[in-house]
This record gives sequence, C-alpha cells and structure tokens, in this order.
Amino acid sequence: MPRIIAGTLGGRTIPGPPGKGTRPTSDRVREALFSRLDGWDALAGAHVLDLYAGTGGLAFESLSRGAADALLVELHGPTVKQLRRTAADLDLASRCEVRAGKAETVGAQLGGREFSLVFLDPPYDVATDALEMLLVTLRPALADDALVVIERSRRSRALSWPIGWADDGTKAYGETVLQFGGPATD
Repeated sequence: MPRIIAGTLGGRTIPGPPGKGTRPTSDRVREALFSRLDGWDALAGAHVLDLYAGTGGLAFESLSRGAADALLVELHGPTVKQLRRTAADLDLASRCEVRAGKAETVGAQLGGREFSLVFLDPPYDVATDALEMLLVTLRPALADDALVVIERSRRSRALSWPIGWADDGTKAYGETVLQFGGPATD
C-alpha cells in the first residue's frame, strides 16, 4: 500500500481502490520527484491538478508538503469513491475536490482556474499523442509559471511539448520516466 513520504501526513498510508486497476507511483519515484519539486519551491501554496489520479498519492503527497489545494480527476467509479474516503480519512476533504470523469473532458472544463502544479500519470497504454493534445486543452487553466509533470513508461514515445511550452528536463527511474515542463515564460 502506498504511503505519504513526508510533510504533515508523512507515514500515513493511502489505500488503493478495489481490484488491480491502478499503478501507483512507487515510493522511490515519488521521493525523487518530490525532492525535485521541493528544490524548485513548487509545493508551498500550490494549486494542484492531478489527472488520472489513481490512488491520489501525488496530490495527497503535495498537500502533505504544503500545497494549498488539489483537484483529483479519475474515471473509475470505485476509485473515485476510495479517493473521497481517503481525503476524508486524511482530513484533507476541505482542501481537495475529487471529480469523476475522463481527464480530457474535465481538462476542457477547467477554464478560469489557475493550477500551478499538474500531474499527468495516465495508464501506460494512453498514447503520447493524446497527452500532447491534453496539454493544449489544459493551457487556459494553468498559471503562467505552472509546472507539469508527466509520468510515462520508458517504452513509450517521449512527449513533445507543444509550441509555447518549455521542456524542464527528463529523469528515468527504471521503467518509469518523468518529464517536466510548463508554459514558456519569455
């Protein structure tokens, strides 16, 4: 069972949904990711968008480390119910919203919001092309200095950031690859 690594909720477990439909980010990868995010000062007061939320580990870890709030988006009904239970159990319900739906559909409905930290951790079979299109759709809902983190399989094609976006690097951890980027600031 995944756990929150650090922050106010460090050590607390994050139960997964029924069945085996999720692939939680490993503790090792989350630890490396959040070390980098801490170094970039990307967490304090962040408005987090966690698409393809799964267990919610990335959003809950962010909230534990000082993010202001989070929107978790998940398609699978039983997983949505578990995310809501977990948020309540962790006393985070007032700081996070769990929304049921497709990432692409919800992403297109977020205009007027300004997220500063976005996690895209889809099932590994989601095509890279679909993620590239989703980034374009999400742009109106992102702060100008937003940071986007994409988790993908080493075997998948590397994401090409859309025009007007900056590539902030890639890190590989075994089968998992993290790509960092965001809107370009001129």
